[in-house]
Amino acid sequence: MRVALFITCFNDTLFPGTGRAVVTVLERLGHTVEFPQEQTCCGQLHFNTGYRADSVPLVARFARTFADYDAVVTPSASCAGMIRENHPVLAGEYGQAPLQEQVAELVPRVHEFTEFLTDILGVTDVGASFPYRVTYHPTCHSLRGLRLGDRPLRLLRAVRDIDLVDLPAADSCCGFGGTFAVKNAETSGVMLADKAAGVLATGADVLCAADNSCLLHIGGGLTRQDSTVRTMHLAEILAATEGAAR
Repeated sequence: MRVALFITCFNDTLFPGTGRAVVTVLERLGHTVEFPQEQTCCGQLHFNTGYRADSVPLVARFARTFADYDAVVTPSASCAGMIRENHPVLAGEYGQAPLQEQVAELVPRVHEFTEFLTDILGVTDVGASFPYRVTYHPTCHSLRGLRLGDRPLRLLRAVRDIDLVDLPAADSCCGFGGTFAVKNAETSGVMLADKAAGVLATGADVLCAADNSCLLHIGGGLTRQDSTVRTMHLAEILAATEGAAR
C-alpha cells in the first residue's frame, strides 16, 4: 500500500514530532510512508472564517498532490473532517467538473490516523509501551465530526504498561474551536478552566488527544496553573517503546 502523510500546516509548524511519530508507527507495522513536499494547508482556516472561494485553490492543490496514493493519513481529526466533509462541497460550489471528480475520487482514501490503524489496517496493538498515567480528551472534531468513537481508546488500551484513566466530562469542548478562542476569549477561557480542572482531577501524568490544536489550548491553561501534566498527541504515545526516553 502506498501511503502518504498529510501532516497539516499546524503540525508541520508547531508539532513536527507528531508527524514523525505517525511514520514511526506505520513503518513498525511494515508500511512505507511518503511525504509529498508539495502539500500545504487543507483550507480549513479560510473556510471557517467565511473565505470559501479562497479555499478552492488549496482544495485543488490537495487533490493534485495526493492523487496517486492508496491512502492519505493525517494526525488531525479536524483537518480530516475538513477534507472529507467540505472539500466536496467547495469543489461543487466553485470548481469545474475535473476538480469535482478528483475530489470525489480522493476523499474516500483520506483517513485520520487512529481510524486508519483500526479500520484499514485492522490493528489495535502497535507494539507501544508507555509506563505513565494517561487520560484522553476526545476533541470535538474526532467525537462529533468523524465519530471516531472508542477507536483511540482501543489503541491506548493496547499500550503496554499504560495506566489509562477516564477524563471527567470528557465529551465537553475544551473551548479552543479555532478562531472561537480568539473571537470569544472570555467564554473560551471558562470552558478551558473546566477542562483543565477535569484533567487535574485524574492525577494523570499525560493528557493526549487526536488534535494538537486542542492540546495546545489545554496545555497552555495547565501551564499557567504551574501544572506538571504533559500534553502529547496520541501518535507519540503509540510510537513509544520500552526503554524509550520520554
